[in-house]
Amino acid sequence: GDAFNGALAAALAGGVELSKAVRTALAAGALACTKKGARPSMPTKAAVAGLLRSGG
Repeated sequence: GDAFNGALAAALAGGVELSKAVRTALAAGALACTKKGARPSMPTKAAVAGLLRSGG
């Protein structure tokens, strides 16, 4: 939940519309589930953007 919540808060604070912010947060959460550990699992903005571009 940390990656999802952090990405959602950051997107909304940056003025992103709600539906796009939620998609971004979902991508961040999905990427976080692919690695072990709290800090190592936090995805970068570039990784989230890449996943969204790929349609994943």
